[in-house]
Amino acid sequence: MVFEYIKSVILGIVEGITEWLPVSSTGHMILVNEFIHNEGTFTASDLYLYVIQLGAILAVATMFFHKLNPFSPKKSAAQKRGTWQMWFKVIAACIPAAVIGLLLNDFMDNFENWQVVSATLIIYGIAFIIVERLNKKTKITSMNDMTYKTALIIGAFQVLSVVPGTSRSGSTILGGMLVGCSRELAAEFSFFLAIPVMFGVSLLKLITYDGAIARGDIAVLITGMAVSYVVSMFAIKFLMSFVKKHSFTAFGWYRIALGLAVIGWFVFA
Repeated sequence: MVFEYIKSVILGIVEGITEWLPVSSTGHMILVNEFIHNEGTFTASDLYLYVIQLGAILAVATMFFHKLNPFSPKKSAAQKRGTWQMWFKVIAACIPAAVIGLLLNDFMDNFENWQVVSATLIIYGIAFIIVERLNKKTKITSMNDMTYKTALIIGAFQVLSVVPGTSRSGSTILGGMLVGCSRELAAEFSFFLAIPVMFGVSLLKLITYDGAIARGDIAVLITGMAVSYVVSMFAIKFLMSFVKKHSFTAFGWYRIALGLAVIGWFVFA
């Protein structure tokens, strides 16, 4: 049982880092589970891997609490209206994922294999490099400048993340940049979109889980969530600081390298 806690800590660290950076948490989880020989255990189950995301979501809610809170007494009436409008844009952006994503979710589980993951890692890595080279001007630099149409388009890009290895944050950030958002706004909006989407997916996995969760497994799950929460705080702060001075090109090259590593591991190991 002690080893399950150790694995939960490791997976919580991986989740906390890769959920927010546009590098694909699925791809990393596959590699990590291979390295630690994690098969047939609770920490290898879909329930565990999805529900520890709640810790990552809580990190976003904590770090951006003031910006996300429309009831803050420190905000003026205009600022509160702006916060409500931001939430309405988030909800609008979630519509494609709620409709199309839910319909395809179970079907796409059939493609959760190293071949698909490595391909999407490389494809989206190349996409990041190309978009950064073409993306010379940004027209949208704040949430107030973002229209509902723009939010809906970004939400449509989020649907692409149902393909394993794509990265939810990666697809939404790419979508945001393609419609003219600054890197900072694209990343921030990606964080906010994660709250209803990831909470909904985690809740769905809990509701549809047909097995019994042992008391020891609950403690292991809470451990993973707690680690994911703490690590996510650092990962989010790092990314927001990074994109103020750098492009996403480095993440593109990293995705390509990781995709090749996944191929190398499963072909030659």
